[in-house]
This record gives sequence, C-alpha cells and structure tokens, in this order.
Amino acid sequence: MAQRTEPPFRADHVGSLLRTIAVKEARAKREAGTIGKAELQQIEDREIANIIAKQEAVGLKGVTDGEFRRSWWHFDFFGMLEGVEIRDAGHGIQFQGVQTKAQAPHVTGRLGFPAAHPMLDHFRFLKAHARATAKMTIPSPNVLHFRVGSVNERIYPTRETLFDGLTQTYRQAVKAFYDSGCRYLQFDDTAWAYLCSKDEVEKAKARGTDVEGLRLAYADMINAVLETKPAGMKITTHICRGNFRSTWITSGGYEPVADVLFNRCNYDGYFLEYDTDRAGGFEPLRFVPKGNKQIVLGLVTTKIGTLEKKDDIKRRIEEAMKFVPLEQLCLSPQCGFASTEEGNVLAEDEQWAKLAMIVELAREVWGSA
Repeated sequence: MAQRTEPPFRADHVGSLLRTIAVKEARAKREAGTIGKAELQQIEDREIANIIAKQEAVGLKGVTDGEFRRSWWHFDFFGMLEGVEIRDAGHGIQFQGVQTKAQAPHVTGRLGFPAAHPMLDHFRFLKAHARATAKMTIPSPNVLHFRVGSVNERIYPTRETLFDGLTQTYRQAVKAFYDSGCRYLQFDDTAWAYLCSKDEVEKAKARGTDVEGLRLAYADMINAVLETKPAGMKITTHICRGNFRSTWITSGGYEPVADVLFNRCNYDGYFLEYDTDRAGGFEPLRFVPKGNKQIVLGLVTTKIGTLEKKDDIKRRIEEAMKFVPLEQLCLSPQCGFASTEEGNVLAEDEQWAKLAMIVELAREVWGSA
C-alpha cells in the first residue's frame, strides 16, 4: 500500500503526553512563586525538545509538544482568546467518581483571535525543534459553546450570532497558525460525543443550552471555518467521551451524529475513540464517504498502562474494514495521555511503549507508518 506522506499518518497520536517530573515540579514552583516565568519556560523548552526527539525516535511522522505548557486541553486556549474569561465555578466537570478543577469559560466581550495568542509561539517552538511534521492541537469552537458558563447577550443575543463570532475567530486562528508554518492542525471536540449521550444532552438542557438542531449547526459552523483553510493545510478532529485521570464522562456509540459528522463536516480526518465498548461498534462508519477522508481508529487505550496484544488490534482493524477500506484507516491511541496536567494513571515508559507499538502495527498492517 502506498505510504502516506501527509497527515493524518498511519501511525499517529492525539496530542497530549504525560508531563515529565521536571515539568510538574517547575509548574508547582511557579505557582508557589519560587521561580519566575522565564525559568519555567526554560524548563518547559528543554522538556519539550526531549519529548519531540522521543516521538521521532519511536517512528512517529507527526509530533506535538505534548501540550506541556497547558493545564487543560481546552480552557487555556479559550482563556487566551479576546472576549473570553476563565472563571472559578461552583463545581468542576464531573467524571466517573472525580471532578476536574472548578472552572468554566465565559464569553464576556466580542470574540477574536489575538495576533499575539501565546499558542502561536508554542507552535513555532515545536516546529523549530521537529524534523517530523509539527502538529498543533486546539479545542473546537463547538466545545466553547457546549461548556460556556455564560454569554454576554448584548453582544451575542442568539446562538446564531455567537456562532458567527466563533466562526470569524477560528478563521483568524487557522490563518495565524498557517502563517506560523502549521500544516497539521487538529480541533479536539468532545461535543460530538456528548450529543451521542442522552444523559449529557439532558445536562446541557439543564444548563440552559439550546440543543435544538445542534448537530447541523455545529457542522455548519465547522464548515464555515474550514472553507477558508489554506491549500496544503490538513485539519482533523478528535472525538472522545472524556479523559481525566484515566476516567471518562459518558458512553454511547456514534450513530446519532455519524451521518452529519462524516458526510457534512469537511474535515480531512477523524480521530475516534474506540478502545472500549463505551464507544459502540464500527457500524456508524458506514456513513464515511469513499475517498480521501481518513478514519484514525483509537484502538489503543491511554487510560491504563497494560500493553494491548497486537493480534487483538489487528482483528479490530479488520472489523472496521467491513465499513471503511483499509486505505482510509489509520491507528492511534483513543485520546491523549494527559488531557489535563494531572495526566492519566500510567507510567511514562508505558506511554512510550504504546506509541512504539502503534508504529510497529502500522508497518505490519499498511507497510509503513
């Protein structure tokens, strides 16, 4: 089979990696005020350079900075936008038996992507130190809508006006990352998975979220962003059911959103959680159109350190091939290893063993990673 020379790659990963001891200690010292911002950055720079080299050493063609400079996979990015504030909340996001820190984003002003958004520099550092393709991960605009604590209704009186503001902001973001050299961008998006869960939909209603027609509205907003994507840039999405300290939020297969997600959204690839039966079967993949769209099967779990058996993964790839041809399939973990700075409950060597196995499997199944 022909080697993939553009993302997503046959062996890929979602983005976040377990924070090293040095990063955790430095961030704790920074919070305590015993080191300054510059010293923290020096340590982060060194550790990120190391994990870039490790990703390349295991054979990955797409590498990230592990999200080492972030506390959250999403709120850091949102809080750096114009018109958004991250505020303390009454409670955190509820996972299975544990809650996150109690914070939430609030739209307080007119949305915009600032020219000096710090994550542009984060990406530039990654690209400058990577020989492989540098991949940037940011949260989808859908997530801000789904998790927003409040919206300034004088500026955005309706869902449509808010989505217009988000569209323009993300168009600015896509262009800014492209101008910084990014050719592989990913929108992380739990909202699609939550729309597959009756419980999460009811919780959203209780928060005051208008869920009527939301699937189509999300797809239309994403496409309005993607229609200005520069030539040569690949934009993928990642969908999962929550990932915090090896726990999750919800369950439910992709069937309720599959047709809209795969046929209406113009993504180049989809990273899909598929490590347990909580994500349902592969049947919803029948909606994937034949052609260039890539489905990245998240068959390797990041929630525990036990290494999967290669033959088990190969059998599941064969099951997925009943609905999607092999040339449109890739392989990855089901999520990041550390969606928040706390990280999942596994060791760093277990993390690297899983990534190495994914590369090995890609070579055995597709002939190359």
